[in-house]
Amino acid sequence: MERRDFVKKGSMAALALTASSSVMANLSNIQKANNTINLGVIGTGSRGGGLIPFINDIEGLNVTACCDILPFRLEDGLKRAGSNAKGYDDYRRVLDNKDIDAVLVAVPFSRHEFIEKDALQAGKHVYGEKTLAKGYGAIKDLINVKHQHQDLIFQTGHQYHSSRLYTSVVKMIKEGKIGKITAFECQWNRNGDWRRNVPSPDLERLINWRLYKEFSGGLTAELCSHQIDFVNWVLEETPQEVVGIGGINYWKDGRETYDNIHLIYNYPSGVKATFMCLTSNAMNDYQIKVMGDKGTIILDYTKAWFYPEGNYKKERGEVDGVSGATVQWEEGKGIPINISHPDPSKQALMDFRDSIYNHQSPLSNMLTGAKTAIAVQMALDAMYTNTVAKWKPEYDEWLNQKITHS
Repeated sequence: MERRDFVKKGSMAALALTASSSVMANLSNIQKANNTINLGVIGTGSRGGGLIPFINDIEGLNVTACCDILPFRLEDGLKRAGSNAKGYDDYRRVLDNKDIDAVLVAVPFSRHEFIEKDALQAGKHVYGEKTLAKGYGAIKDLINVKHQHQDLIFQTGHQYHSSRLYTSVVKMIKEGKIGKITAFECQWNRNGDWRRNVPSPDLERLINWRLYKEFSGGLTAELCSHQIDFVNWVLEETPQEVVGIGGINYWKDGRETYDNIHLIYNYPSGVKATFMCLTSNAMNDYQIKVMGDKGTIILDYTKAWFYPEGNYKKERGEVDGVSGATVQWEEGKGIPINISHPDPSKQALMDFRDSIYNHQSPLSNMLTGAKTAIAVQMALDAMYTNTVAKWKPEYDEWLNQKITHS
């Protein structure tokens, strides 16, 4: 079997074998040792370029192409990728390269749909940065194209789906650690104008695309989408309605997307989830609170704490009956949940590699990505039209298409 044929088809032959787990593990190791996934990075700005060092450090992945329409961004990406990578200023030339097996798409939000559809049609596996696609029509169209290419892996870049801390916390919640879930409180606060340096005025909208509605979903799509994805994941539901308000109240600099947003999501189970994002105050930065009738779990980027209901502090110093260790309490945070894990972005890329090797759907796939993208667009509708945005039956029709290995 040619290397490219293996990478495209994954372990289909292995899946058909009846063998012991040890034999399968050995076979998988041999395949991974002898086959490298050649990856093209389309969009080498802060996110795409920032992921290249992770990719270089992952066995079985090899950056062989970088693409960006801005020459200085492309140059920076190539420096990070190394001497063996080729540079392109047109993503279609990357897709035409038969030696490239997969692409990482890290371009402005409004371009996700077009490049990712073309990549699937060119036979490439896709790691598409969040949020999946901009607008309901784009989400529907991308699902349809993926449906036509079920042999290809598509991973949406909600990297916390790959975080071993987050997956462990989700498991704890589902096993009843905090009891019945009653609410989520999420925030992602920063103190800064969210602007990037622009070497020439004519590049303003290309570089600061996040500030313009034509290209961007603003704070909702770029930041809150990670937390919306988490709530959907924990509840195994999609929101039935969304209300929200925002404004340009601090940074009076010509931007079109809001500099603060406040959202409430109502889920079919009755659970409410709130999301706040500021650019004028960084208090508590990034945080997710999952609140239940037996306790609360608080998450930040890489750590988590459990805060049980009741007067638990008086029990500090007692021995935990499960671990045999003395219970530690961090003031204002609760009991640390200690899970060792790699950087979530790096782990997400490792999971993408493994999904291609094993031809298995990633945890963060087309389906989960589409659910979050629809929920993001609902919030934008609610804020921009000052209405209650409601989940429509047609969204379920799109999502219920049979998408295997998504």
